Amino acid sequence: MNITTEEKKTYSAVFVSVIRQNDDERRIMEYLDELKFLAETAGAIGNKRFVQRVDKPDNSTYIKSGKLKEIADYCEENKIDYVIFDDELSGMQQRNIERTIKCSSVIDRTSLILEIFAQRARTSYAKMQVELARYNYMLPRLAGMWTHLERQRGARGTRGGMGETQIEVDRRIVKERITKLKEQLEKVDRQMATQRGNRGSMVRISLVGYTNVGKSTLMNLLAKSDVFAENKLFATLDTTVRKVVIENVPFLLSDTVGFIRKLPTQLVEAFKSTLDEVREADILMHVVDISHPNFEEQLHVVEQTINEIGASNKPVFVVFNKVDAYRYEEYDEFSLEPKKQENYTLEEFKNSWIAKENTPCIFISAKEKIGIDKLRSDIYKMVAEIHAGRYPFNNFLW
Repeated sequence: MNITTEEKKTYSAVFVSVIRQNDDERRIMEYLDELKFLAETAGAIGNKRFVQRVDKPDNSTYIKSGKLKEIADYCEENKIDYVIFDDELSGMQQRNIERTIKCSSVIDRTSLILEIFAQRARTSYAKMQVELARYNYMLPRLAGMWTHLERQRGARGTRGGMGETQIEVDRRIVKERITKLKEQLEKVDRQMATQRGNRGSMVRISLVGYTNVGKSTLMNLLAKSDVFAENKLFATLDTTVRKVVIENVPFLLSDTVGFIRKLPTQLVEAFKSTLDEVREADILMHVVDISHPNFEEQLHVVEQTINEIGASNKPVFVVFNKVDAYRYEEYDEFSLEPKKQENYTLEEFKNSWIAKENTPCIFISAKEKIGIDKLRSDIYKMVAEIHAGRYPFNNFLW
């Protein structure tokens, strides 16, 4: 895959998914909305979707042959550049699909996310992390990809023996590069660990959340910094740490890479050191985009990812952002259907959340600066309490 915006070219794409027996069709459509947003972030646009009901994805082609032929015909007729699948494809599935859809490049959700990370990486450290993730993704899919690696093999001067197959050469090249990248990253990781240790005992707050929920905007507001923020997915890859002082209490605030549904395991592993900021934080500030129709699932995805990286023991402060954009559907009191999340007013959701969850929370809009004074006050109380425990004789804090 090589979606790029260097030449300002617009690429076309279609999106493919399946609906399994117990799947909610509306939820699948929301997933495809997110896949479309991912594609737009990478530089490809399109509205056409292909969805098939199946008991389970086909082991050889993911979807059935009839639907695959339908997609192939559409792509050829409309000169489509990319066919993007919402699930991760095995190497065999991808090769078999490409035999039928010959006119377009076939990629999966994981490959698309890796491409976005590659485009967004700014520092050499982030670039190495992304490169490692891409090679780990590539390794089991090398069959048929030798032309992609031929240039690297020639440039490095390595040559396989007469009896060594092309796939064996490619696999060796990739493994060598993975080993080299891991060595380089371990060296930088040690330097970063030293930097974190040099910060002393300052209280640390780490912003976590689904991608594009407004973490960087909130970071800029609280720290008066200039962290890159825009309405695209994964606007921030490199961890940014700023010293913030509220009244007379100092603390460190970090902004980390956003999480997402089906975040590739290769990226979680590659960004392990970056996520150390989350593991070593005193407080996790979990930012949630309450205006998103699927925000509760996004919230649970982040909670699951936090558990996976070993930070589930941290105190969490939930910040429901974008209250200015919150919308709900009127509920018909005479309806036989139970009241759903989208039928709750903001006040009703606030009351229900506070009643059922034992987690501190606040409702704000970083963009419109709604509730920010209350947010600062809440942060001050939490940080001051930790600070007082570490420096019990600094009574001036109180």
